Amino acid sequence: MTKGKVYFVGAGPGDEGLITVKGQKAIEKADVILYDRLLNPKLLEAAAFDCELIYCGKTPYTTGISQGEINELLVSKALEGHRVVRLKGGDPAVFGRVGEEAESLKDEGIPFEVIPGVTSSIAASMYAGVPVTHRDYGRSFAMVTGHDQTRKDIDWNGLVSIDTVAFYMGVANLPSIRENLINHGKPGNTPALVIQWGTYGRQESVEGTLDDIVERVSGRSLGNPAITLVGDIISLRGKLQWFERKPLYGQRFLVARTGTAKSALAEALYELGGEVIEFPKWNAAKVKIEESQLLAFLSYDRILFTSPESVHGFLDSLTEQAIDFRRISSKLYVLSRKSKKALQQRGLTAELKSGMPEAGTLLVVGDRNRDLRDPAHGDGDYIQSIAKFVDERFLEIFPRMLDGKAVGTVLFSNRHSVDMLMQYGNKANVDVEALLKQASIGVIGESTGNRLQDYGFTSDMMPKEPSVEQLVDLIVNRNVF
Repeated sequence: MTKGKVYFVGAGPGDEGLITVKGQKAIEKADVILYDRLLNPKLLEAAAFDCELIYCGKTPYTTGISQGEINELLVSKALEGHRVVRLKGGDPAVFGRVGEEAESLKDEGIPFEVIPGVTSSIAASMYAGVPVTHRDYGRSFAMVTGHDQTRKDIDWNGLVSIDTVAFYMGVANLPSIRENLINHGKPGNTPALVIQWGTYGRQESVEGTLDDIVERVSGRSLGNPAITLVGDIISLRGKLQWFERKPLYGQRFLVARTGTAKSALAEALYELGGEVIEFPKWNAAKVKIEESQLLAFLSYDRILFTSPESVHGFLDSLTEQAIDFRRISSKLYVLSRKSKKALQQRGLTAELKSGMPEAGTLLVVGDRNRDLRDPAHGDGDYIQSIAKFVDERFLEIFPRMLDGKAVGTVLFSNRHSVDMLMQYGNKANVDVEALLKQASIGVIGESTGNRLQDYGFTSDMMPKEPSVEQLVDLIVNRNVF
């Protein structure tokens, strides 16, 4: 059997936008992905549906999958002929053990490639408002592992002469780091900064000096993953902060998803500095429609599309059968603005269902099995143009996405999103009811609010007009946490 190839890919520090283009392409083409705890699980959504996802997470001072087991997995999967991605948080060459893992491949004659990523110390520092170099404050920069008390191995005399020093994963050893720096000549009034979960919306920073940073961090109960930065350059932070000044910084959202398309709501919250978890993850598969059926469908007076996926499935079937879109004489209607936009992208116009007349023959085009169709869509005939289903690989991942800071706000865009979060959240062994009880809840539209009430919950936010824009404005203006 032909040997596969392994790609060591730096996933960046947390913000999913910091993945490199080359890294993203490697994820998309992978047959197997071995991924770490500290990367953003959202990056895994780019993987193909048949890609095997293997969690290799390790937490400090606990036992988990061993490095030897990871090496064996890389070798065995590659020897099976697979295209393997070893997805690592930050940069694989910066305390990422890429050397050890690559050596195990070299010994077996397995080809590999390393795709660098944005390393955490540089990204987290800049997201906290501190460049690691500056011609007036810091012309030298060092990265040091702070994971273990390695006082004998670290050249502390050399470090105190470096303008800016970043310690990785050193919160537990912060007292030792402070003691060694001061004992080897670093002034106690040297600025220090600890950044937890850097570049995520949950990022938290504690600023002080070597003299008091341990007490300040202890008072805020910060822990790993964190970067500890030491140097005069931290004094620039007051001028250069940008991420922590975004209107939704520090807020964590859960958006209940019902489709495969990018969520405009999630994108808007992310751009405003919020950390957004989306669940469930959806995939879609084609449903074959015969030419004779498609031609018959074009004779209906009205066609109602229930989702963007149903739009694309129907129109793709027309294209495959070489049927000209211009033969559609029906009036087109949609349930959402997102579906309306999907039609516009294909050169067709539609109106919202609220404006649909009762008269005339009706075809409902959906993405669910006929037995699961929503009676509220109308009494017309029904066709499923595409099969949409939840990607159950993410049931295991969802609880880990919820680790750390509690979700402050849960958002629902339609009735179906309420049902799906309840059903698949519980299937993922997440106590959804407990999560909703401790969070603020936002909905788009009365129908969604009514469905929420069926489960015993009431919404805290509902815009006057059912739109993403108005819900986001409501969140920003009410400063919901």
